[in-house]
Amino acid sequence: MDIDKVYSKGGEEDENTDIESNISAVFENGTIFLTGATGFLGKMFLEKLLRSSPKLRRIYMLIRPKKGKDVEERLDEIFDGPNMEPLKRKYPRFIEKVSIVNGDCSLPDLGMDEDCKNKLIRETNFIIHCAATVNFDEKLRTAAHINVRVVRDLVTIAKQMKDLKAFLHVSTAFSHCIRSDIGEKCYEAGMAADKLLDFVEEIDEDRLTKMTPILLGEWPNTYVFTKAIAENLVAQEFEKMPIAIIRPGIVIAAVDEPVKGWIDNYYGPTGSIIAAALGWLRTMQGRDKNVTDLVPADYVINAGLAVIWDTVTKRKNRLLIPPDDTEEPIFNIVSSPEAPVTWKEFMKLNVNHAFHVPVTEQIWHNTFLMREGRLHALLACFFLHTFPAYLIDFICICIGRQPKMVKGYQKINKFCEVMTYFALREWKFFNNNIQDLWRRMDPGDKQQYPFSMENFDWDTYFRYYVRGTRVYLLKDPLETVPKGRVLYWKLFFAHYALTAILLLIFFKILYLLCSCIF
Repeated sequence: MDIDKVYSKGGEEDENTDIESNISAVFENGTIFLTGATGFLGKMFLEKLLRSSPKLRRIYMLIRPKKGKDVEERLDEIFDGPNMEPLKRKYPRFIEKVSIVNGDCSLPDLGMDEDCKNKLIRETNFIIHCAATVNFDEKLRTAAHINVRVVRDLVTIAKQMKDLKAFLHVSTAFSHCIRSDIGEKCYEAGMAADKLLDFVEEIDEDRLTKMTPILLGEWPNTYVFTKAIAENLVAQEFEKMPIAIIRPGIVIAAVDEPVKGWIDNYYGPTGSIIAAALGWLRTMQGRDKNVTDLVPADYVINAGLAVIWDTVTKRKNRLLIPPDDTEEPIFNIVSSPEAPVTWKEFMKLNVNHAFHVPVTEQIWHNTFLMREGRLHALLACFFLHTFPAYLIDFICICIGRQPKMVKGYQKINKFCEVMTYFALREWKFFNNNIQDLWRRMDPGDKQQYPFSMENFDWDTYFRYYVRGTRVYLLKDPLETVPKGRVLYWKLFFAHYALTAILLLIFFKILYLLCSCIF
């Protein structure tokens, strides 16, 4: 198959969804309540469910008005993209199974009125909760409301549901990143959920901002801090409800479904590789020999749906009874135990594949490197980011143009600071539960819901990943590759010519200094 044709026709026809599947059968005649439907994973859950489980009754999607757009407009946006093309071709009338729940995760009870809550209580069989604020620098009050209070309120509503078969809570593999070893079990959080929620309600914003570093303790940001607290809320219900937690690693582009290489956000390493490819990002503090935990988005979705099937089949009568006294329904969806890849390999694979499809918006040749030492990283940041930004802005002012580089690099440097914590550390993850789940699945389910990372081909994956970021994020179609190649070589020669000139100047100055001294 010509890999580039995948991006010109909006994906391939899905041949797997006609295979007999136990997982798909679980959702037959079922009603699902999905939060976070406008986010990356929410869209993926939505598309996969509608395409692979055609006999499900309905999906209720929690959506709020945003930026002047009402919920209907935002619903249209969700289905307006290449990721939805396979679904539209297979089931043109899919929208009949979708209903909007007008709500807001920043409000108590998810911003739903009593009629909405009562309707969900009567009809819902499955809850998939993937709504969250993923902003690492989010204010603690906002993060507590969206990542913790929502879980508390949703659990309260779920307990009233008469026929709830499974509740899936999407967390993150880094919720307990203060530990070096992370197994599939619940750990102590920074503080109790009720205590945190009471605290953020009682204190004013200025004092809360000043106290946030103290409250976080060892946790590096409000995102992982609140996700850890939310996990503890869920864990309290393990023996009372059919509830489970999945912890994805760093979620990146889809490997296969709904479209190879599809992604719709710049979070984490995706933003880094794009900024590096464009010539903006040239340095960041990190240890490139460390193993990272990257997971394709569709593997997260497939694993999540398999966990729901597991919850339904193993926990009878809405009581979650673990198979033994030690196993908890927590599933680490990570790559390092089966298909480890280091940051250095990650960058090399990106560079190798980006070379074949250079973008047309480059401002400079890609020279990105991770630097481990703090001083080394700071010096590199000054000479490669800050100084050039001020120099270019000064030139812009002199010729009467609007200066933008300094503000741009202030954002880039802030992003690098946030990422440094994770780029300098390495974790040992255990995923026995997810591997055992994979072994218990039937061949048909494995074909339709793949998520095992064993023998994963990173090189082939990155061919799609790089093209996906180019086409779906930068909106740079592959037809412009020849133009990108011309620009690539111009910037390549310009970079090394400038490097040679600067080296000559440096050695000339060094020579003159030595002549004066000796």
